[in-house]
Amino acid sequence: MSFRLAAYAVCVEDGRVLLGHHVPPKGESTWTLPGGRVEHGEDPFDAVIREVAEETGCEAVVERLLGVDSRVIPAAVARAGVVHQNVGIFYRVRITGGRLRPEPNGEIAESVWTPVADVARLRRSSLVDVGLDLARTVPATGHVAPVPVGGPIQH
Repeated sequence: MSFRLAAYAVCVEDGRVLLGHHVPPKGESTWTLPGGRVEHGEDPFDAVIREVAEETGCEAVVERLLGVDSRVIPAAVARAGVVHQNVGIFYRVRITGGRLRPEPNGEIAESVWTPVADVARLRRSSLVDVGLDLARTVPATGHVAPVPVGGPIQH
């Protein structure tokens, strides 16, 4: 089983959420939240700020911890073809500066402010649904029910 610890930014302003268009070298593109791998020795709090800057070109500040999501992805649908566990730490983040741009030498082709009402129609990572649910409900436990994957919702 492979394992990944990641930090994700949930940026919601004026009924819009900041999403990145993830275009991998192989496979279909999806929309996702800014964020990604926490490097060895890195604090997830610092990682989410770094990831927002790398992927979007924007500066951000963390407003609060929203929660933690742990999901096991079956080998048949995991990118590497082996069972994979992703532990995601979700933060509510506010953009404070910079300009949206594609990720240099990365897989985020564009970042856009998307009306929350339009998200359901997008081919997206399940992380988007988890993050928006955490932002909407702010559960005391920091945990949301698993998001069913299928149709426009991908691992």
